[in-house]
Amino acid sequence: MIRKATLLAALSAALLAPLVAVTPGSAAAKQPNAAVTAQRQGYAVTISSITPEAPRNLTDEIKITGTVRNDSGADVTGLQIRLRYGNQKFTDRAAMTAYQNDQSTTTLPPNVSTRNSFMNLPPLAAGGTAQWTITATPVQLGLREFGVYPIAVDVAQYSVPQAAQRTFLTYAPATPQKLPRNKIAIALPVIDQPHRSTDDGAFVDDKLSQSLTGRGRLADLARIAQSAPATVTWVFDPALLDDVNTMSKGYSVRTKDGKEEKKPASAEAGQWLTTMRSALAASPVVATPYADPDVAALAHQGLDTQTGRAIELGGQTARTLLNPNVKTNINWPADGVLDPDALDLLSVSDVDTVLLNSTNLPPQQTLTTTPDAAATLDSVNGPVTALVADAELSRLFEPGGGASTLLSTQRFIAETAMIAAEPGQTLPRSLVVAPSRRWNPNPALVTALIKTAGKLPWLQPVKLETIKPGKASVPRAGLTYTEQDRKEELSRKYLDPVKDTWAKSQLTSLIMQQKTQSRFDAAVLRLTSSAWRNSTRAGRSVSKAVEEAVDDRLAEINITGASRTLAGSNGVVPISVKNELSDPIELYIEVRSDNPELLTVNFAQDEPLLIYGGQSGTVQVQMTAAPDTSGDATVTVQLKTADGQPYGKPQRLTIHTTGYTGIALVIVGAALTVMLAAVVTRLLRRRSQRKLARSAKNRESETV
Repeated sequence: MIRKATLLAALSAALLAPLVAVTPGSAAAKQPNAAVTAQRQGYAVTISSITPEAPRNLTDEIKITGTVRNDSGADVTGLQIRLRYGNQKFTDRAAMTAYQNDQSTTTLPPNVSTRNSFMNLPPLAAGGTAQWTITATPVQLGLREFGVYPIAVDVAQYSVPQAAQRTFLTYAPATPQKLPRNKIAIALPVIDQPHRSTDDGAFVDDKLSQSLTGRGRLADLARIAQSAPATVTWVFDPALLDDVNTMSKGYSVRTKDGKEEKKPASAEAGQWLTTMRSALAASPVVATPYADPDVAALAHQGLDTQTGRAIELGGQTARTLLNPNVKTNINWPADGVLDPDALDLLSVSDVDTVLLNSTNLPPQQTLTTTPDAAATLDSVNGPVTALVADAELSRLFEPGGGASTLLSTQRFIAETAMIAAEPGQTLPRSLVVAPSRRWNPNPALVTALIKTAGKLPWLQPVKLETIKPGKASVPRAGLTYTEQDRKEELSRKYLDPVKDTWAKSQLTSLIMQQKTQSRFDAAVLRLTSSAWRNSTRAGRSVSKAVEEAVDDRLAEINITGASRTLAGSNGVVPISVKNELSDPIELYIEVRSDNPELLTVNFAQDEPLLIYGGQSGTVQVQMTAAPDTSGDATVTVQLKTADGQPYGKPQRLTIHTTGYTGIALVIVGAALTVMLAAVVTRLLRRRSQRKLARSAKNRESETV
């Protein structure tokens, strides 16, 4: 009876095989996540380890371990774990990608393992998990030459595949012709969005405190830095370093109701900076322009000077807070794309190397092999080296897609081995790895891939700055900047107010006696950050706060009073300026009559007016009223910097004029003289009368 039941179950499974194998597979083909596919089919297969990662001898034992989970909802029997393999190596990287993306059980490698390369599982309860181990050797798998081969582990029920996990096996024996050892440079970004408005203002959020602790993004980056070799190049946004440094000294955060919440000095922030300084002391470090500005948008919207200032300030900040050897001649633009305008803007600021996305600088002709990463671009300031990141290798450094650290490592080995063995490639080439600029890395994954790159015989890890165009370089089609790329930029509507705020902020330094960079440079540069591409509303909020701070600063130098009086038809009118700052300023004052038919102004200032902090300064302005007129006239007073730029808004003053002419003054003077004489005569007469009265009284007294 048992045998009949078993035979019936096997026959039923065979009849249902097309439904089990094809229908779920068709749905799974649309799912890139293998784990999701396996769960939908009722089973989840996971490969935990493959050793060695790349066997080098025919007799090497390849040990593969993992687990299988029963997600069918019922107890099952008759399960078997099997190794599936193909002995035809992949011909190119595109075939590898197609294989990985195909999750159907009907297209698994055709060969099913025998001997030790399978494992019968005991009955598995619903939700239960079983561990498995299978082994094989290259000779058993029919591997004969260097290359990348498809393998998979499937779970079958009564020999019918239910679910599988695909991966790659690189067989790396010694080759008759030595493979070229390709250079590989890994660039890891430490870039964030701005978290402050002005330098002395509150943080707009407290996201950094969360990112610096536990499994936070910045904490993970510090873990990677501690184990990374000195060949890895690190790309920092100096504004991030600035924000973290501010947190380490105590800070405040603006709350939703507009108030400020005081925060103590962050020990985690201080420790993070210390860790980064120590870990990267011998590593190449590159600084983006301060706050990682959207250089393409700045070039297109007429904010040319901001890029140069951002590069200068970025270098100063990063060298002070992180590493004195930080470089600024390498630029990694937003999304890794730029156009000739942006390239020219960077080149005049001494950038001689740019790190680009592969779509931004494609090969001139379609290639079946991997092109060298380095190329040369022409700019207004001379040749610029372009380093093109390999899209697939870069993607492997980012978590996502359901791939485990093991499977990503196997894919990395396979991709780099395939590049080394591509037909016709005899000269060493250069490869660049550059994950997304604002990534959220998995430390275990990134560390494993970096370690793997260092031990593969066909790779030579190098610093990014050492990669230059060479004999292996291929012609490139030039910078490809699409309409969609243009739409991704910060818009004119967003940047116009930023441009105005920048212009006003420069005045705050130009008017000082000691000329320095504007104290608002960092604040305004934060407004140009490429981070606001996907968060324009937040960017506008920060922009408004900076604009208000700049306006408040400008208002601390002002013209006092609103009206003056001109006695007579001509004379001088004092105009005073109050300096409410603590430092001395130098300025010029321009006075212009708004009613030239009533009032003319004759004033020229040869030297700037010096006003010390907390004091006022005054100039005497010669004015002349029209003859035989009186009343009010207005003059416009404009403060100006030493180079003639208007400072603040012009102010109108009212001038009261009497309109008296010279003859009128004579008449008035004569009248005043007559009146004065009459008053004196009357006083003398009264005095004489009092004297006579006293004399008469004295005579009376003597008679009596």
